This record gives sequence, C-alpha cells and structure tokens, in this order.
Amino acid sequence: MTEKTTEERRTDENVIYVGKKPPMSYVLAVITQFNDNGSNGVILKARGRAISTAVDAAEIVRNRFMKDVEVKEIKIGTESVTNIEGRDSNVSSIEIDLTNNKKTR
Repeated sequence: MTEKTTEERRTDENVIYVGKKPPMSYVLAVITQFNDNGSNGVILKARGRAISTAVDAAEIVRNRFMKDVEVKEIKIGTESVTNIEGRDSNVSSIEIDLTNNKKTR
C-alpha cells in the first residue's frame, strides 16, 4: 500500500473534469478553485469532443477574468475506452495545467 504525498493529494483536489456543460461552468469552477481553496494550480482534464470546451474555458479564464493565470503545461494523449457494445476505441485526451503566478495570499 502506497500513501500519496501532500503534493499529490493537493493535485487530485485541483482537477476539474470537463464534460458537456458550457465553458462558463468550468470557468467558474476554475476561478472558485483559485480563490476559495487558495490553490496555485488547477488542471482541466477532457476527452474527445470536450477538449474544445476545456481549451475555451482555459482561454476565457486567462484573457477575461484572471490575467495573472498562465498555462504551465499541456499534455495530450490517447486513452482506450470500452463502449456499450464492449468494443475498445481510442479517444484523444488533454490536460491543461493552469498556474496563478501572482497569488496574493
């Protein structure tokens, strides 16, 4: 049994999974994560068609609401997903790591 370090636990709490909601829902989630939880980093994760929503949310946060937020890292990949019929299919995925460099706390 391995125990996660504090840094890993903090990262797990700062992950926002992007789905079918409009981008502004995720923008609000990111801003809340930065402000209420005192976090310096938030990760937006998305797969398939939700990738464009994740990119939109990240850009809206950076350009309209929190000018001091920067994209630290972007990871792209492919995940194998089993559908309802039991067949495996490959789905693209993205992780957008946002950091707040001028945190005033």
